[in-house]
Amino acid sequence: MLKTVSRDIEQNIDYLKARFKDCDDLIYRRIEVGKDIKRKFAFVSIDGLANKDEVSQFVIERLISESEIDEGELDVFKDELLEFIAKEGISSADIKEEGNFEKLIDLVLSGETLFFIDGTDKAIVVSTRGWALRSINEPQTETVVRGPRDGFTETLRTNTALVRRRIKDTRFKIKMTKVGRRSKTDVAILYIEDIADDNLVKEVKRRLDSVDIDAVVDSSILEFLIEDDYKSPFPQMDNTERPDSVAASLYEGRVALIVDNSPFVLVMPGTLGTLMQSTEDYYSRWIEGLLMRIIRFIAAILTLLSPALYISVTAYHPGLLPTKLVYFVGASRINVPFPAVVEATLMELTMELIRQAGTRISGPIGSTIGIVGGLIIGQAAVEAGIVSNLMIIVVAITTIATFAIPSYEFGTALRICKFGFILLAGVLGLYGVMIGVILLFSHLIILTSFGVPFASPYSGLGIEQGDLKDTLLKAPIQRLWMRPGFTKPKNKKRMKREKKNG
Repeated sequence: MLKTVSRDIEQNIDYLKARFKDCDDLIYRRIEVGKDIKRKFAFVSIDGLANKDEVSQFVIERLISESEIDEGELDVFKDELLEFIAKEGISSADIKEEGNFEKLIDLVLSGETLFFIDGTDKAIVVSTRGWALRSINEPQTETVVRGPRDGFTETLRTNTALVRRRIKDTRFKIKMTKVGRRSKTDVAILYIEDIADDNLVKEVKRRLDSVDIDAVVDSSILEFLIEDDYKSPFPQMDNTERPDSVAASLYEGRVALIVDNSPFVLVMPGTLGTLMQSTEDYYSRWIEGLLMRIIRFIAAILTLLSPALYISVTAYHPGLLPTKLVYFVGASRINVPFPAVVEATLMELTMELIRQAGTRISGPIGSTIGIVGGLIIGQAAVEAGIVSNLMIIVVAITTIATFAIPSYEFGTALRICKFGFILLAGVLGLYGVMIGVILLFSHLIILTSFGVPFASPYSGLGIEQGDLKDTLLKAPIQRLWMRPGFTKPKNKKRMKREKKNG
């Protein structure tokens, strides 16, 4: 087993053929250069990952053009042939020398081309990555009315460039690492050196180094492996398709992870406040952003508690309702054969089925199934006397409120907790709802994200920096002169403080 490159070019090719046995996409190309003294060269690349045109134009064609070198000239360079070829024989912009075979194998699997020269104990690595790329398009999951339209792709270097365009600062650092024993997935750690807390950066690196798994095929897999509490239904870091959102997070002192082959970038730490923020909040006037945030919090409450409150009031506490409304609720449920808890559970499960069916079928058919399915099933259920009219309204409001939450994962967590509240309300009424609220708040207070309390700044961390002005509310940009306190940034001020007149 070869550990380093042999001076015998045939031995190197035989070793690669043995390591890549039955891999028909590996390409070998041998050429000879020289007029009087023939020198053997070999190129090794993977079809589909390496750019064939670049290899042919900048390497092979250049060497063949030098094939008229006479014996005397070749004799001059024979002792330093590797250096000569690297400087004079290859016109590619990015080349390097490598002698370790394991590193060479990793490089060829990443799309690079290996260039072996007979009689030398190193190979030249030519940067020829050229696999099929998806063009930069508008993000599908985070659309805004006003703001940048570019979104991340599945190519790591394209994604880092999109962020680098927005942070033209030498203190913006991009550290590369690999995760996965077999996949060897490239992961980029992004942070601004003089803003991000050193302990946060070290903790992110430590958790990445501790990951021991065969393959990381998407950023979500990495998220589940490095988060604080995998048993919690709540996401403990943000994920986004928007480069502007990542850049804004880095300016706040947070750390981002870009995973190759994934268009979703992870941003940590993630808190209750950041998960309820939307990029559009900062591209609209502060009054509009304030209104949207208030509506968003109302939507979260409706998603979590609407069915449970309906069950509690109709089954246990009808006296809390006005008399006329009690008559209306009683009349709507007079033909319903099930208790309120069964009625709510059936309808919520039905809505989840419709949601899943619409998600699995892409395009206009999926949205059609969601709309038509909801209308037909709801109308049929009411006419059949299975559910009441009011229950249909409650389920519709709950479903619509879910889509008002910016983070899909956070909205999903609330939907999961919703069924727990339905069960508690069916057993204990409003007392059960209050028990559920206490348990949920206790869990959110205990939960952390890379050492930062998940409930911050509402839990107290960062309030002294005025974090509530950019979480619970949306103050004008002139008032947001301090960075968020929960990230513990080195440089706390991001703009000159507005002077008060008078």
